[in-house]
Amino acid sequence: MEIRTVQFVKGVIGSEGLPVPTLPVVAFFGRSNVGKSSVINSLVRHKDMARASSTAGRTTEINYFLINDEWYLVDLPGYGYANRPPAVRAKLEKHLSWYAGTDEVEFLAAVLIVDASIGAKDSDRQTFALLREYGRNIIIVANKADKGGRNDMTRNIETLRKEFPDCPLVRYSAKTGEGREALLETLWTTEKG
Repeated sequence: MEIRTVQFVKGVIGSEGLPVPTLPVVAFFGRSNVGKSSVINSLVRHKDMARASSTAGRTTEINYFLINDEWYLVDLPGYGYANRPPAVRAKLEKHLSWYAGTDEVEFLAAVLIVDASIGAKDSDRQTFALLREYGRNIIIVANKADKGGRNDMTRNIETLRKEFPDCPLVRYSAKTGEGREALLETLWTTEKG
């Protein structure tokens, strides 16, 4: 798969704002501060497309980007950010749960980004279970694979493979570009599958 064109379409909150026409979706889920925006930017090779911030939890809308005029890349708000007020956190979690399970969206894949340098957190496992419950094609992206020692990273990746069985797992570094081609190939296989 080659990404030729990328266009921001809109940020939405709720089903009434979903873009028309309806196209297949690759939705990116991940904890706040896992590097989700950096992964998306490196994948599409646009440095500032998805807003990366030094302040975790900045994305609050579901952001739609049109790829090759064929499918939407969807950047969802990060979950698990403890410094948000509880009411805001609960509202975002409810919104993410709705999006994961809605029939109004045609999922090609749900990309779950986890931090390879520290491993999966409970919130990652809960999101995985939710996506699995709704029958989504899940791709695990182990981001920050450039951090830490080589042996430690190999162990961490193997642990992630065991925690998220039966899913493609892509070792990724938004910083170095490692895993970009593998993720595009995995998305292409999912699209054609």
